[in-house]
Amino acid sequence: MRIGELAKATGTTARALRHYEQAGLISSERAANGYRVYDERAVVRVGNIRCLLAAGLTLDDVRVFLPCLDGDVAAAPPSDRGLQVALRRLAVLDRRIAAQTEARDRLAAALRQAVGGRVSPVA
Repeated sequence: MRIGELAKATGTTARALRHYEQAGLISSERAANGYRVYDERAVVRVGNIRCLLAAGLTLDDVRVFLPCLDGDVAAAPPSDRGLQVALRRLAVLDRRIAAQTEARDRLAAALRQAVGGRVSPVA
């Protein structure tokens, strides 16, 4: 399948697919006309990549999971290296969340002070 077809099948963009390919996460063949052609199995692989990225991992993190990207990543037994990557990424996300929460709390306090306590939190 061509890049546009893969993008449509996976809910991503051709640009993202080229980025994944440049990162070594997916591969393609070149047709005689120079177009990228992907194997049907690329749909599962791209879906898994997107799932891992949505969970907060980076493309570099995803490389650790290359051996299982063509199957059910969630059902695969975790490797020690995969667990280490996930734990490191979780720590990074926790630090970011804490920093954002702290910034939000400072802003809310400043707003309450500025308007005499008439500001209620917005969900």
